[in-house]
Amino acid sequence: MKRKIFIFLGIFFAFAYHGWSQQLPAAGSCKIKGKVIDSLTRQPVSYATVTTFLTGSTNVAGGIITDDNGQFTIDNLKEGEYRVKIEFIGYEPIIKTGVVLTDKKPVVNMGEINLASSSSKLKEVTVTANKNFMENHIDKLVYNVDKDITSQGGIATDILKKVPMVNVDIDGNIDLLGDPNVRVFINGKPSALFDNNLAEALKAIPASQIKSIEVITSPGAQYDAQGSGGIINIILKDNKAKGVNGNYSLSGGSRYENGSANVHVKNGSLDVNASLSGNAQLNTRTQTSLTRTADSAGLIQDGYGQVQRNGYRAQGGFDWGMTKTDDINASISYNNFGNTNQGLVNQQQITNYPYPVDTYSVRNSDNYFRYRGEDWNINYKKKFAREGQELNLSYQGSEGSSIVRYHQSQYYTSNDSVFTGAKGDNGMKDLETYLSADYAHPFSKDVMLNVGVKGSFSRISSNSDHYNFLPPSGNYYFDSTQLNYFNYNRDIYAVYASLSFPLSKNYSMKVGVRDEYTINSVPGDTLVIPSYNFITPSAIISRTLNNHQTIKLSYARRIQRPGYGQYNPFINATDPANLTSGNPYILPQKMHSLELSYYKSYDKGSSLVVTSFYRYSADDWQGFSTYYNSFNAGDTVYKNVTVSTTINAGTEQKLGLNISGTWAASEKIEIRCNGSLFDKYIQSAAIVGNGDVNSFNYRGNINVSYRFSKTLMAELYGDYTSGTLDAQGKYPSFASYNIAIRQQLFNNKGNLVFSTTDPFNKYTSQTYYISAANFSSISERRYPYQLFTLSFSYKFGKIEYKEKKEEQDNPDNAVDNKNPLPAHD
Repeated sequence: MKRKIFIFLGIFFAFAYHGWSQQLPAAGSCKIKGKVIDSLTRQPVSYATVTTFLTGSTNVAGGIITDDNGQFTIDNLKEGEYRVKIEFIGYEPIIKTGVVLTDKKPVVNMGEINLASSSSKLKEVTVTANKNFMENHIDKLVYNVDKDITSQGGIATDILKKVPMVNVDIDGNIDLLGDPNVRVFINGKPSALFDNNLAEALKAIPASQIKSIEVITSPGAQYDAQGSGGIINIILKDNKAKGVNGNYSLSGGSRYENGSANVHVKNGSLDVNASLSGNAQLNTRTQTSLTRTADSAGLIQDGYGQVQRNGYRAQGGFDWGMTKTDDINASISYNNFGNTNQGLVNQQQITNYPYPVDTYSVRNSDNYFRYRGEDWNINYKKKFAREGQELNLSYQGSEGSSIVRYHQSQYYTSNDSVFTGAKGDNGMKDLETYLSADYAHPFSKDVMLNVGVKGSFSRISSNSDHYNFLPPSGNYYFDSTQLNYFNYNRDIYAVYASLSFPLSKNYSMKVGVRDEYTINSVPGDTLVIPSYNFITPSAIISRTLNNHQTIKLSYARRIQRPGYGQYNPFINATDPANLTSGNPYILPQKMHSLELSYYKSYDKGSSLVVTSFYRYSADDWQGFSTYYNSFNAGDTVYKNVTVSTTINAGTEQKLGLNISGTWAASEKIEIRCNGSLFDKYIQSAAIVGNGDVNSFNYRGNINVSYRFSKTLMAELYGDYTSGTLDAQGKYPSFASYNIAIRQQLFNNKGNLVFSTTDPFNKYTSQTYYISAANFSSISERRYPYQLFTLSFSYKFGKIEYKEKKEEQDNPDNAVDNKNPLPAHD
């Protein structure tokens, strides 16, 4: 393990060496400071780049990135005359000349510097701005979806698989730097829809609704400690231009059909928005097979499952600037999605004791899943006279219900009469409430204190019924011994504090601590789930270098609390030879995360991000299957069966490196790459053999775009994920590729996109291996991943713009744009 640590760190420092080796000029005692704001909205522009040059020289004298309030201070400058360049993605750059520093005037305050949109028109148009695909912020990485044409017409998981450090498997399950326990937000808010079935929820969100994806691998104290893998925040499209604006999108294809519409109205201090989206997956057949060998019996299955999915989402909200210092916003959304799965399996049951017997049968099965839920929130922000001082109060609610039903029946191949069968259902209701207060207090321009409190309250209730088939009558009878009620309450009380401050002329630091006390209860049940306190410290040290470079070291402690799905002891008997169940005794998974990253931006939108990471998980979660010759569930006895659940396997360590970059090779060609490699080491008493598993994993993707003309563009995307080892077995590798062509229409307001995934391979095969103490199995799925899609989207709107006298008189505006407009999507 030590040897691998040196290898990974060696690779990282090979990339970062150039950044460290950039020598800063000889230090002086002069400073240049100021504040960068949007020329129209008057809001601060965070993370803008400010660079200084001595007049007559092309060498960088000093530089910095603006903070959350748009402010900057470049110190350690020598006396002399400077020109100052201010730039940010989507805005016209500004160059200020004649900034003189002398012994008598060692500090120059440039005041407010107005940035204007890089693309604007004053008539009935939709304003657009060019953004990098990736933006590096102090605590997160942002992937902008606007320019990604191969994902248009798809779903949220089609976009997520392109986001740096994120991996998506063939079923839509996601992980972040190899950890599947990821917290997913929509517009910065949690939702009950992600707690029930994350993969299905993501498939219900059309890609056309998504503006950007934020990835937070090492969250600070202001974030909930839940989510050992980190946080993924899905930002939906909005529009901040005046007047009535919006867009709609329609797509049809061989597997998916999507549609969405957004409208936004801004009049004075009031913004109102609404959206409606829906999608469907057409009937898709997946072929499956399983061969299982045990001490006293065997099993061979061969069949198929036909899946259909559909879902829709409606949302509305407003943002009202009551005064210059008081703002209130609220939103409400409704989510509805689900699937059906009808299958047929030919089965050979092999019994070796007391004498060999082969039994041939056919099993029919039906599965149904549906989720319905609402999310709502209201937020109030109060700004004070002091720059950066503000108070945020928030109330959020989320209520959802889901139903899972299954029905299976078996008959002998030689006789079409049913000899056994079962059906059951599991209904769940979930009510979640969140109350929070956050306060930011600047002690000085460079020192900021953030404190807050939060209460999270969950009320979950579920019940499940089970019915067995009675052969003589042909009816199903209620089995009270398998009746299951599971009510679960969880209250989390949290308090946090974080402090940002400079360490020296080139170093800054942000430290924080969060304390969360969790109270669990199971009303009306003898089951006791213990309550506990969890303290999560976090720290980020950042160094800013010349030439738009940053090096950052971060640490965070995280927790993954079991949810309803992990706790619920409901037994799903869709396949009576392979049962699944929750584990009411599972413990939270606790993790330490350490990251070292290097970021550099280049001209024309090119960028490079290199991240080395180490993660240690205690009470690590692993899926685990146990074989039984005979398993009792109430009055039902299952023979030759495996039961799969989630267990606390032991500890897991990951050491890895992730490299992401964008290269503007020419005016016509742009290349985006993302590669990750990591070593995974699991130690567990549940593992057969020596009690540990070591797995080297790697994955990568590349996206090449080529612009034929101003309106015609094509993209090619490909990805590969290696196979991996877990506590019991081996999971397969996965590869795919996409091709897309986009034609812009109607003065760039419309887009027509044709895209295809794996056009020459109708099926993608996946083989899984499991090896345990008393059984082994090989299962295979042939999944129809091939896809052809045609999509059309259109932006509409009228922008109302009135020239402001103070903006005409401001010389900053004359440098950028005579009549600046804000950028929006």
